[in-house]
Amino acid sequence: LSLKFGDIGNLKGLVIRFLLTTSYYQLSVQNWFSLHRLQLLYNHSVQATFNATRIHAPATYSYHCDHVSSLQRYDALLIPSSANDLSQLWEVTFIDFQIQGFNIQEGHFAYAKDCASFFSPAILMGLVMSLILLLVLAYALHMLIHLKSLDRHYECKASPAYFAEMKDNDMGDEKEPLRNSGNESYELRNKQFGKIYI
Repeated sequence: LSLKFGDIGNLKGLVIRFLLTTSYYQLSVQNWFSLHRLQLLYNHSVQATFNATRIHAPATYSYHCDHVSSLQRYDALLIPSSANDLSQLWEVTFIDFQIQGFNIQEGHFAYAKDCASFFSPAILMGLVMSLILLLVLAYALHMLIHLKSLDRHYECKASPAYFAEMKDNDMGDEKEPLRNSGNESYELRNKQFGKIYI
């Protein structure tokens, strides 16, 4: 598949050639196409060759990616074919890249297989947060299951109340006046107590 720039200024003689291959995979029971190599030609001579990695899709689909590049900051899906090649002097980046080499109908792309990973940072963060919430919920259910009922395990036992023994005949001798900040109060001298159970 060749992309020619025509009569666009300095790009008049530039051609970008995509070498596509098809293979049948028994595991998926269908044909897949792969971008095997990308070549840059200028005035009919090959200037640079890049090997493509991870650019593949089912033959009935198209392939789409936000960035297909030879630069590391874009995950470098295009790798120079040789260290001695002129590819080292070229930097190639396609933005909003979509390609389909086979089974094209009515000049439109088929459904696109995207290059986005199933485990992007946002998805991983969502999975971690879901796991934390599940752990909190499991702990709360564990605490509810092991919560003891007050009706079964608590017997209503009141502690004995102690009251000072009252004597009608010796009230004058039993109490002694206390003076505390102008208020009159009494203290019992006899420390005898009686027990009353409720």
